[in-house]
Amino acid sequence: MNGSRAVNILLVDDQPSRLLSYEAILKELGQNLVTARSGLEALERLMQDDYAVVLLDVSMPGMDGFETASLIHEHPRFERTPIIFVTGVHMNELDRMKAYKLGAVDYVLIPVVPEILRSKVAVLVELHLQRRELQQLNSTLAQANAQLSAAHSNLQAEKTRELETLNASLREAVTGLEAANHALHGEILERARVEQQLKEADRLKDEFLAMLAHELRNPLAPIHNAVRIMRMKPMGDSQLEWARDVIDRQAAHLTRLVDDLLDVSRITRGKINIDARPLDLAAAVARAVETVQPMLVQQKHELQIELPPTPLRVMGDLTRVTQIIGNVLGNAVKYTDPGGKIRLSARLEDDMVEIRIHDNGIGIPASMLPTVFDLFSQAGILDGRSRGGLGIGLALVKRLVEMHGGNVEVHSAGAGRGTEFIIRLPAVLPQIWAPPAATEAPAAKPAQATPAADADRQAIHRRLLLVDDNEDALTSLANLLRLEGHEICSAADGFQALRAAAEFKPEIAVLDIGMPRMDGYELARRIRAQSWGRSMVLVALTGWGQEGDRRRSREAGFDSHWVKPLDIELFTRYLGCFTDPLVLGSDRSLQAGLSTSRRAAPSDAA
Repeated sequence: MNGSRAVNILLVDDQPSRLLSYEAILKELGQNLVTARSGLEALERLMQDDYAVVLLDVSMPGMDGFETASLIHEHPRFERTPIIFVTGVHMNELDRMKAYKLGAVDYVLIPVVPEILRSKVAVLVELHLQRRELQQLNSTLAQANAQLSAAHSNLQAEKTRELETLNASLREAVTGLEAANHALHGEILERARVEQQLKEADRLKDEFLAMLAHELRNPLAPIHNAVRIMRMKPMGDSQLEWARDVIDRQAAHLTRLVDDLLDVSRITRGKINIDARPLDLAAAVARAVETVQPMLVQQKHELQIELPPTPLRVMGDLTRVTQIIGNVLGNAVKYTDPGGKIRLSARLEDDMVEIRIHDNGIGIPASMLPTVFDLFSQAGILDGRSRGGLGIGLALVKRLVEMHGGNVEVHSAGAGRGTEFIIRLPAVLPQIWAPPAATEAPAAKPAQATPAADADRQAIHRRLLLVDDNEDALTSLANLLRLEGHEICSAADGFQALRAAAEFKPEIAVLDIGMPRMDGYELARRIRAQSWGRSMVLVALTGWGQEGDRRRSREAGFDSHWVKPLDIELFTRYLGCFTDPLVLGSDRSLQAGLSTSRRAAPSDAA
């Protein structure tokens, strides 16, 4: 700013170090910086000169910031002097209300961010300068009016001409205002158009992600089925077994990437709901470890789990808590060189359960720590090697933890010195913990059965009709289910399936949705319209897993909705949970009670 226009800025704080920091921050504004170390000294400074803005510490001995501000604004001379409160203590809504009633225009938290403080003070200084210039203009105008009044008697003849000139100027001003209004209206319309385009782009993005998931899941389904069949047959060749395992790992990795992409879209649109209920942390840890076990074995990592002997219970969604822990564990596995060590520990800390996951991997530089939880942020380039992934796993962790009412943080001593993630989730304290039978959903009955009974249910063989226009997906799933002992009838389109269903009379029909000529919704409605189809269990198996897709499947008469690639172990348990398939089909929440071998969002299973 121009030195000739310099104004006074009063800095009030009882700590000299802070005054020095404020002077250093505001020095480049080019204004007169005056300091005071108490409220009384600040009042003395104000009585001696005018100030554009007062930077006032809230917590001072003797007269605090609120009392000082009250005395300042009680004086008519300073009632319009803007005050910015500085506080190192969190201000609640009542504190803010009190500050604004005392005339504060803003407040700044300690530690002070220099750019923010400098920007706030600069705005108030500029307003003060403009107000001073306006006063000067008003004074000049008053002088002109006085001169005009004195010359009024001698310039009566000029009055009409001056009025006409003024009217012309007013007409020009009106014309200019109309033009400005017209331009503003055009700008409003343009902003509305751009906003609509953004909404449309967001809608198209969501549709693209859903389409991408569908198109990726369709080829993933036969790949998973083929690998499963290969595992059920003796290979006899170590290289073929290695190739099979590579396909299995990479297909599972691709499936997780698809799920993560859709989870990000769901969270940003508020489409994910957390079904929070008391759960045993050990169960979530076990499931999370299961998801990363193949990577642990491949990388030859040592995983150490330290849980207290007394069960730790958290208030959360079991699927999502498993996903949180699994994502952080997967991150540790990915960014630790082969043969590394990973430790997972948990403890009760006040009313939170604190989960720590520490590794001796590549670490994170201090400059990157603030962005670790940002979307598409990756640290894999630090050691010059790509670690894979899309950089969205930790972003999901942060959002899911916050949706549970918890928090997550990351610490690292630097590159090559390992990383530690600390996850905090609300604890269920012993005095408010209810027995599992009272808190678990009734639909979890199949999971409470004895191992022997569970084995008997899985041994039950069904008559299944499989319908899919993808030949590889249809053939691979049919072969796989035949190896499981089920009687299979296959159809490649809706019309063929309708005829096969009438002749074969299956207990359960597994229908693809996106088929030409007759899609799965129409096929389900036609089956339900037949007397022999009213009691048939209809299962939708599709690459579409959005809420709208599942709602449409329910409306069309499906009993459950599964997303490709099909988890055969989970589906086998689904088929074997009841001896009566009609009961199986009527229990839409059954899948929620089963333990999955892969991470799947609740929206991907009925």
